[in-house]
Amino acid sequence: MANQVVWFDIPVTNLDRAIKFYSAVLGVPVKKEEMPGMTIGLLPHEGNDVGGCLYVMEKIKPSDHGPLLYLNTQGRLDAAVAAVQPNGGKVLEPKHQIGPYGYKAVVLDSEGNRIALHST
Repeated sequence: MANQVVWFDIPVTNLDRAIKFYSAVLGVPVKKEEMPGMTIGLLPHEGNDVGGCLYVMEKIKPSDHGPLLYLNTQGRLDAAVAAVQPNGGKVLEPKHQIGPYGYKAVVLDSEGNRIALHST
């Protein structure tokens, strides 16, 4: 069965700050890309992998409520959590085990979005 999630948009208020945050936390560069009528921060993905972007839109604001997006930090969860505060984020729930599904930490990104960092 194919992934149920195919793409995600993460709203931000400052694209450059958010690109710096996600690049540091994920340990891979987030690419700034021009689109017709807007500029996005494209999160790394390949082929049929689920992809996503950071974007600024006046009517849509970052939030610490709503769906919780889990981002893969496979094998580097401790380093990812350590990069949160120095890059303008806040750790809400430190690294903890989630049964047989690995480990997660819940953080606020530099823009105020609540996200989960995950590793097996």
